[in-house]
Amino acid sequence: MNTKRLRKVSIGVKTCEFVSPGHPDKICDFIADSILDECLRKDKNARVAVEVMGGHGLITLNGEVTMRGAADSSGILEDTRGNVDYARIVKKIVGDGYKVIVNIAKQSPFISAGVDTGGAGDQGIMNGYACADTATFMPLEYELARELCKKIYGVYPYDGKTQVTIENGKPTTVVASFQNTKSVELEKLVRKIIKAKRYLINPAGEWTQGGFDADSGLSGRKLVVDNYGPEVSIGGGSFSGKDPTKVDRSGAYMARRIAVDYLKKYKAKEVRTKLAYAIGIPGPVMAIATVDGVDRAITGYDLTPLGIAKLLDLKRPIYAKRSRWGHFGNE
Repeated sequence: MNTKRLRKVSIGVKTCEFVSPGHPDKICDFIADSILDECLRKDKNARVAVEVMGGHGLITLNGEVTMRGAADSSGILEDTRGNVDYARIVKKIVGDGYKVIVNIAKQSPFISAGVDTGGAGDQGIMNGYACADTATFMPLEYELARELCKKIYGVYPYDGKTQVTIENGKPTTVVASFQNTKSVELEKLVRKIIKAKRYLINPAGEWTQGGFDADSGLSGRKLVVDNYGPEVSIGGGSFSGKDPTKVDRSGAYMARRIAVDYLKKYKAKEVRTKLAYAIGIPGPVMAIATVDGVDRAITGYDLTPLGIAKLLDLKRPIYAKRSRWGHFGNE
């Protein structure tokens, strides 16, 4: 792994993990966002909030989808769940050997009433982050764990996890557990990718049963992996399966955008941003950035859900791809 292009980082011991797209939770994220993408292809203003649980031959879809349907005899467009074959999307991803239960309803009219006027689809707090430690403005330990996982997955495209501990900006302990690998060969690969003092390769032994055959998965469960790793606080809302009216997602994307902008603007080492919303209200109830420890008001952005979606071009099918390798640092 090339660490020469990474800038000097702060002193301290930090650890971060990452999981491959073959991990059960990430398969569920990918399914949820594949459904979202298909809905957005049919209707860019689709309202989507879908949760996925899978494991041991069964995939369950639960949530709400509202799309604009065909005009009725009066010429008025009716809200429908859309002509989406949910089971087909799932089986295209996991194969035909799964029973798929679909339980999709329309969006609550009480939620819709607030969103129709441009308000946020829910309340919540969204945190953003950017630092000068890496070329992607992400924490070093996060990037090392992600890059290691990516490179292993390129050779062994299965269920797997990586974990990297750094001290004073240098890798000290590396953990890699990947399905269908021989530990000796996996260790050779890991040592080529990253230099460290200690390597723990398949520490519980070699394993061939992974994915949904070994464990259940749930969309939105890998919150810290999806964000910035354990050293950076997050708002707590999940991303996958949610359309841009859900500020859990769009607000978090915007908080990251502002953090990167302010990092560059002030030539800072670290920026943390916070946004907070109330359901049905367009503008945030809080918008603040902390630049190298100094609080600054966030100004110059349209922070309404509609404004965020326009600036970041979020009403398009971009989400399945983004669900696989973390949502930030590869925008």
